[in-house]
Order: sequence, then C-alpha cells, then structure tokens
Amino acid sequence: MQQLIYFFQKNKYLLFFLMLQFIALVITFNNLNFHKSKFVNSANTITGGFYDKMANLSTYFKLKTYNEQLVEENTRLRNLLSNNTYNNITTDSVQIDTTNYLQKFTYTNAKVINNNYTKPFNFLTINKGENQGIRKEMAVINGRGIVGITDNTTALYSRVQSVLNRNSKINARLKNTRYFGTLIWNGDSYKTVQLTDIPRQAPVKIGDTIVTDGKSTIFPEGILIGKVIRLRKENTVGNTLDIALFNDMSNIGPVYVIKNLHKQELKSLENTENE
Repeated sequence: MQQLIYFFQKNKYLLFFLMLQFIALVITFNNLNFHKSKFVNSANTITGGFYDKMANLSTYFKLKTYNEQLVEENTRLRNLLSNNTYNNITTDSVQIDTTNYLQKFTYTNAKVINNNYTKPFNFLTINKGENQGIRKEMAVINGRGIVGITDNTTALYSRVQSVLNRNSKINARLKNTRYFGTLIWNGDSYKTVQLTDIPRQAPVKIGDTIVTDGKSTIFPEGILIGKVIRLRKENTVGNTLDIALFNDMSNIGPVYVIKNLHKQELKSLENTENE
C-alpha cells in the first residue's frame, strides 16, 4: 500500500494530465460527429479484422466436421436424385428406388482408411462393416465414379477389391449406346483401365464416356468410369479400349457403398434350373 501511495504522489501531475486528456477526448468524440465517426470506423475496422481472423481460424479447425456433413448431405442428395422421393431418409443409409433401371438400392457413406494402388492386386479398407449393413459383393463408388467391390467384411470394417486389381471384372458400356464389354486392369498404370470385347462395329471415338452396364447385381447402371483414350484392335471380333479413369485412385477419401436389395431374388431366379 505504501508503495502505491508513493507512486501516486510521485506521478500525480502526469496522472492528472492523462485524466484531463481522457476527459477532453470523450467530450470531443461525443460532441463532434466527424471525430466520433472516425473513431467508430477505426474501432470497427480493428474489431472486424480481429473477428474475421478468428472466424477463419475457427473454420479451419472445423473443416473435418464440415467435410463429414457434406458427405452425409451428398448421400441424401444422391438418393433423392435417384428416386425423387423424401421417404425413409437417415444419416448414413437411405433406401431408394432407381426407377430408371428397375432395381432397388441403399447407399451408405464410408471413408477409405487404407488404399493400395501400386501392386498387381490392390485393395482398399473402409471404416464401415457388418454392423452398418455392409456385406461382400457390394459396389463402392464416390462422386467421380467407380472405386471397387467389397470382398471381405468384419463388424466395423470392410476390404474393397479395387478396380486396380488384376482379378477385377466389371460390366461396362459406351455411354448412350448398348455396346458393352468387360472392364479389367492390365496392371500398367493406376490411371488407366481396359474395356475388352467391344464389338468392332461399335461407334467408338476418343473421348467417349464409359459407364457401368448394370447387367450384374452389383453396380447400378450408369455409374461413371472414365473416357476412351486409345482403341486397340485385338482380333476380328472385338476391340480393346484404354480408359482413363475419372477417379484419381491414389487419392480416395469419402465413398458410398451400394446394396442391391433385390440381389438374392435375382440370383435365385437366374440360378433356377430348367424344369
């Protein structure tokens, strides 16, 4: 306390001057509109800039949450666009009718947590499994096109056979035509796959889009795959096309797993022996 009293006694003239200065500034800003507006504008500029920086910082740390929300929203929109209905909407899985192709599907969003693309037989791991309804032989896609097919599941995780796998075989066709073939991978480049057995009379041009054919019980019809970048005449019956994938298979994040709810019924019908 004694030191505080000593401080005020020693600096009483300076403190008295500062007090008078403060009073003068308050009177000036309160009575002169020009000075008041300048002060307010300067204060708003400083605080506005501070709030803007804080908002940007907060947004950066929330990017993961925002991305998860976008994936969930895309799941809902994908189903709504396919079915034109708002029935049975949930966060992770939505039941829809793809009336264009007379099949019924559910879409479940997931995230790739491990990805191989440099080996002859590549696989991915996703963070959804049997507890979320994932089973073997389900299509896996993202916003750019096909990714692969589930081939093994546990309670919480699933392994996906990548389209970049020498064992991968997927029905595919030229978009806007009915000419189809088998999509394979020759193991050369992670950016390119091959479409084999395309009839020679098919009107193929460089740049044509390739989509899923829908003849299997795994992929719906019309899922994007890639574009034709080369045509190779293999024999007198069919051609082989080199297809540049729309997906960057070295950088796969959020995906959608597709379940065909009519799969078992269709398989039972197709496996029925002739009586």
